[in-house]
Amino acid sequence: MTPEEAFFTLHSDLLREGPGDDQSLGWALSQARPPRDGRVLDAGCGPGVDVEGLLAAVPEGQVVAMDQHRPYIDELAARLDVDARLLAVTGDMMQPEGMFDLIWCAGAIYHVGVTEALRRWRPHLKPGGRVAFSEIAWRVDNPPLEARDFWQSYPAMTDREGVVARVEAAGWRVLADRWLPEAGWAAYYEPLAARIAHLRAEALPALADVLTQAEAEISLWRRHGDSYGYLQVVAEPAA
Repeated sequence: MTPEEAFFTLHSDLLREGPGDDQSLGWALSQARPPRDGRVLDAGCGPGVDVEGLLAAVPEGQVVAMDQHRPYIDELAARLDVDARLLAVTGDMMQPEGMFDLIWCAGAIYHVGVTEALRRWRPHLKPGGRVAFSEIAWRVDNPPLEARDFWQSYPAMTDREGVVARVEAAGWRVLADRWLPEAGWAAYYEPLAARIAHLRAEALPALADVLTQAEAEISLWRRHGDSYGYLQVVAEPAA
């Protein structure tokens, strides 16, 4: 089993691939206010846990859910195939087809970077359109050494002011921002911890390593989660 296969073994059967919950999606939608007949892109949708909430926000519109991992898209399409307003697509979230009133990206923007992602999405945004995303960032000036060591894997990590600066560097402005509440983290980590416990007994070395890494991530959050968090941002082009 390769490390990639081990990762997806751990994350299969999980509804969420990162912190978030219905309340957090609701906050973003209340700030972005897509029209009832709007077209929404769920960029890096994973298993598509937010799709139903996005569909409800545009009852006369369409949601395009994109992810590069084909099994996620197949699972999503099978689960919601009764809704003709959903288009589930395997592909690069930076290269969607068409124009959108809202681009929603829950925790996946780090793959590209805030400034670059906003610049590349700009041609796909309708007049008056907005982007809502979440980005991991420091909440304190001097985070614990253990937290800094863990997040060395994301060297571009900055603080709230740094995220805002990256939005502005793309020629955009922040309309609203807030820290993802603790409940959003629990909604991800509690099912993940249960999945780890389920797999641990019979895990071969490659999978065991992935399980251990995930346990360390959860443990770090429990000890030092007040020093970092996901900043939820709703932004629009400045001109």
